[in-house]
Amino acid sequence: MNIIIAECKQEVSTFNPAPSSYSDFEITHGQELLQFHRTARNEIGGALSVFEAQTNFVLWPTYSARAITSGGPLGSSSWTQISREFLSSLKNAPAVDGVYFSMHGAMSAQNEDDPEGYLLQEARIILGEKVPIIVSLDLHGILTTRMLQHSTATVTYHTYPHIDFFETGKRAARLLLKILEDQIRPVTAVVKVPVLARGDEMITETGLVQHVIRAAQKIETGPGGLSAGMFWGNPFTDVPELGSNSLVVTDGNAGLAEREALHMARMFWEHHKSMQVSLTSINDAVQIAHSIAVGTVILVDAADAPSSGASGDSNSILRALTESHFQGRALIPIVDAAAVKVAFGAGIGGTIAVTLGGSKDPARFEPLSVSAKVRMLSDGRFRSEHQREVWNGGNSAVFEIGSIVVVATSSPVSLFDRSLFYAHGQDPREFNVVIVKSPHCEAHMFKQWAVRYIDVDAPGSTSANVAGLGHKKCARPMFPIDHQVTFEPQAIIYQPNY
Repeated sequence: MNIIIAECKQEVSTFNPAPSSYSDFEITHGQELLQFHRTARNEIGGALSVFEAQTNFVLWPTYSARAITSGGPLGSSSWTQISREFLSSLKNAPAVDGVYFSMHGAMSAQNEDDPEGYLLQEARIILGEKVPIIVSLDLHGILTTRMLQHSTATVTYHTYPHIDFFETGKRAARLLLKILEDQIRPVTAVVKVPVLARGDEMITETGLVQHVIRAAQKIETGPGGLSAGMFWGNPFTDVPELGSNSLVVTDGNAGLAEREALHMARMFWEHHKSMQVSLTSINDAVQIAHSIAVGTVILVDAADAPSSGASGDSNSILRALTESHFQGRALIPIVDAAAVKVAFGAGIGGTIAVTLGGSKDPARFEPLSVSAKVRMLSDGRFRSEHQREVWNGGNSAVFEIGSIVVVATSSPVSLFDRSLFYAHGQDPREFNVVIVKSPHCEAHMFKQWAVRYIDVDAPGSTSANVAGLGHKKCARPMFPIDHQVTFEPQAIIYQPNY
């Protein structure tokens, strides 16, 4: 039997004014796609570990578009090019028996609010109604009607911070094999919950959401269960179907799927008011940093998290530290291609006058003039700490501004681990203050050893202060944008046309 494998993944913030483009994606085809994923601990890597252990399947890797990192909405022409290439690769494939698509769920383009739904809809036309299509998604994905109507079943992560990429791919592959070999008939129930959730309670190992995740895992391994998960969407992707969703897939038992999806949704709603972040103002956070003489203070600037879709060029905390004459050692990441270019011109050891920040989101961040010494230059390519994928921030430079060290990249790169710092010779433990531009990293990376860990109320296109972002498209009322929000759970059933 022939199995197609394809991929199209990006998470965006529609509040980021800098659009993404085709050049922000790694594009691979055919065997090159397989070669890349065999060495990566991601979804397709997990699926391959299952598929390639079988002898009665032929894999047809068609197309992969992997965003180098999250960003603003994909430009119209770039989306048109990616979608055309993705669908053309399906048209050129032989007749197939099954399909595995690795997607994110919170993609958005200037001319398409629901890219994943569009690709699935068009794939159905190309491949036919009876070919099973399994889709894996990030739990920050936004489940849309089109996505559910045109796929056979959905599998999602069970962890946040995400550490089960590989396992999610394995679960998706096993589910597809069950359909092909055992003739099971998936039926899906989804319950929409009007909540945009953020904060520590969303950490699946320790937060209140763990109870919903444990329920999902129990359903998956119980009688008749095939897949289950809780999606709490991406609050920064403002699209019509934004919100949270419980999802349960069973083998032909719509009643079971509905009961369990309703149960999970009610559990999620029970704690929704606790699923927000307690934020500290920039000035108060900097004053705390001044007051602590020993150990490292982590200042979390999740409002400028590239992995969530932000521009990465916020200098808000850097400005506050310099203006308050901070004397300790501080480590800060920033995106500024122009400053990096000047550094390359000066060379290592050179002293330059540049501005930092505000290069991509000037409405939020005013460029900060600094005198800096260039300490290191690189091509910005390094392996991520967890997935071991190659990440690329473009030409990069390490600046010293007095006791402050800035690692500047030309392009945004994910910062949900320490790999950017390590790749540029910086150990976070050696600093008094470290700016972490990610809402959550695995605890051992920063939180377990920091003397203080502070979520800062900074400006940015991925601010946890969700109500202030300016949503215009999502359904209303929606918590926490609106104060008076009621929840009357209803399950929607999706059953493929076998």
